[in-house]
Amino acid sequence: MRTLTVATFISTMLLTSAFAKSPMPATGSVSDATIDSAKSNPKRDANNEKHIKDLHAKLKITSSEEVLWMTVAQTMRDNVAQIDKIVDKRESLIGNASAIDDLNAYADVAQAHADSVKKLVTAFAPLYAAMPDAQKKLADEVFMQRAHGHMEMKNK
Repeated sequence: MRTLTVATFISTMLLTSAFAKSPMPATGSVSDATIDSAKSNPKRDANNEKHIKDLHAKLKITSSEEVLWMTVAQTMRDNVAQIDKIVDKRESLIGNASAIDDLNAYADVAQAHADSVKKLVTAFAPLYAAMPDAQKKLADEVFMQRAHGHMEMKNK
């Protein structure tokens, strides 16, 4: 349960940038080719890499944990890229979608988010299991601080 909570916080923080791209987009049917052609956003990519490096430092990843960390970091990158594709799909049809299309697109974003959390749990669990108790406690604190900060922002 604790690993799921930690992974949820990681995913939530990564997805914030994806949702910030479009305050209230509409959507419709888009081919898979449109989704696959989502453009890389250098600023977003740089922010994501900074987040990954910051998290690496805060978690005090050791050299013996580095291989496990690389899996987590790559999963984070892949998840953000997938979410961006779904958001880009919604943005590409602003003004051309029905309410049903918009609801379906929202469901696609929600499903992509859920899928990314599951992937992150799978990637993070071995790293968390390999951490000594003191480092696990540090990880718990890092993610609880992030969660509380995110909740405080939502309440303002």
